[in-house]
Amino acid sequence: MKNKTLPLHLMTYGVILISCNQQNITQSNTMIPSHTNILISAENNVSISEWSLSRDDFDLGSESRWSVNLTELKGGKQDGVKIIEVNNGKMNISVIPTRGMSILSVRYEDVFLGWDSPVKEIIHPKYIDLEANNGLGWLEGFNEWMVRCGMAFAGHPGLDEGRLLTLHGKIGNIPASEVEVIIDEDPPHTIRIRGKLNEVSFNGTNLELWSEVSTIPGSNSFRIDDVLTNKSLKDQEFMVIYHANFGAPLLEQGSQLYGTIEKVVPFDDFASADVNNWSSYGEPSLGIPERVNCIFPLADEGGNTHFLFQNSNGDRAVSFMYPREQLPYFSQWKNMDTNGYVTGLEPGTGFPHNRSVERKYGRVPTLKSGTSRKFTLEYTIHTDKDGIRAAVEKIQQIGNNKIEIATTVIAK
Repeated sequence: MKNKTLPLHLMTYGVILISCNQQNITQSNTMIPSHTNILISAENNVSISEWSLSRDDFDLGSESRWSVNLTELKGGKQDGVKIIEVNNGKMNISVIPTRGMSILSVRYEDVFLGWDSPVKEIIHPKYIDLEANNGLGWLEGFNEWMVRCGMAFAGHPGLDEGRLLTLHGKIGNIPASEVEVIIDEDPPHTIRIRGKLNEVSFNGTNLELWSEVSTIPGSNSFRIDDVLTNKSLKDQEFMVIYHANFGAPLLEQGSQLYGTIEKVVPFDDFASADVNNWSSYGEPSLGIPERVNCIFPLADEGGNTHFLFQNSNGDRAVSFMYPREQLPYFSQWKNMDTNGYVTGLEPGTGFPHNRSVERKYGRVPTLKSGTSRKFTLEYTIHTDKDGIRAAVEKIQQIGNNKIEIATTVIAK
């Protein structure tokens, strides 16, 4: 195999800081002048271990003292894992390019998005055997705030047409092959972390995901903008669930979930016994089995679905919105066990059954050869009680406060 020759700017500096016209994937056909910094490039044999950039490095007129730092972890099963820390001056976001561009955690003032998983290290994918424990090996690295499930399949492990599908797919354990940090020159000087993930095998899946996490300096919000492309010559099925996990301080006895919701259906018989309490949360208790509810969201006039999760006092919350057409289903995972007290609030293209079950109910979409599909989610952290109350009232008005509760499980 011939050695590739690196472009001159990569050979000289190892990382580039250039002014260019970078296409913004969140706004079609819009070109934004920006500074682009390449941190990882499999194509060009580049992998930076330590790197930083801040407002002090060039003057864009931003008032917030933002910064971006790349660190490579050492020791144990996390050895070699890269973390990108984004500080927008108010909010800290930790992205893991080594683990599928997952988001480890988000912090804003005294609000933390994440959870206390029994898995303490950020496990390198090379130590994860997805087929272990009858397809549950994914759990050995599960500790992120947000991990994507998919892309060829998601949901519970099991056989589909004679093939073992492991829990929640492969994408969360695929290292990004291209990663770049982009700072928009024009106000509001958006900070973007972009990465490319390839889920591909010979004569099989050939899916490419470009993932972007972005935030505006000084804001209490951030966005996820993903573009999934079928690179195969054949049409391909796909599944995606945005598995966002919340623990303390938002999750506690008395926490509440609100949403623009049409219907709530229990996933199984255990959830069925408690489905009427779907929106409220209890205290942690050892040995309680997990409950999952399947939710059918409603959209506002602009086509967006809205959710808000708040603490018991109603003075700390996170709200999020996304186009319902992109992610028409929503899974609520309630794990009240002391050993990992957490709730998963999970927009998706389907529910977390095995692909064989979801296909039966028409919830496995197909991506035609050469085409793409976008997914956009926007999260906002709230620390104002009046503002939280107003957001809840808006959600209730959109949904007309009428939610159908079913007691029969959604699928056998």
